[in-house]
Amino acid sequence: METPGSTKSPAGDPSHPKGAPGDFLAAERTYLAWIRTGIALMGFGFILARFGIFLQQIQWVRQNSAPEQSYGVSVWLGVALVCAGVFVDIAATARHLHLMAALREGRPDFARPSKLAIGVAVTLACFGLVTAIYLVMVSTKVFAHN
Repeated sequence: METPGSTKSPAGDPSHPKGAPGDFLAAERTYLAWIRTGIALMGFGFILARFGIFLQQIQWVRQNSAPEQSYGVSVWLGVALVCAGVFVDIAATARHLHLMAALREGRPDFARPSKLAIGVAVTLACFGLVTAIYLVMVSTKVFAHN
């Protein structure tokens, strides 16, 4: 017997109830958090790319000539982060659509860890490490010229 407020899957199997409204809202919040993460990655990538140009201008002002050293690495790291942000937004959208379909059909899809979250964490750790090494190399070269 069905109790008031309970939902069943389309086949009527009570062992797999459809997603409750709270499940859909939680999935929506998670999706929006991933979108914010993608936007933050794109923004940080833009800032990182502009950082190289800023360093060139500082060197130019200090030496009153064209800079000898190129800071193109920060431009490429910045572009890579912007691309990572785009990828995160696309992957989050695909995951959200898959999760919404699973909730509508009453199939729980939470048995595995989020590959997207793990991938973003590992990628950001790598970017952070490369950026830290780059900043150390740049700062030692800048201070060596003084």
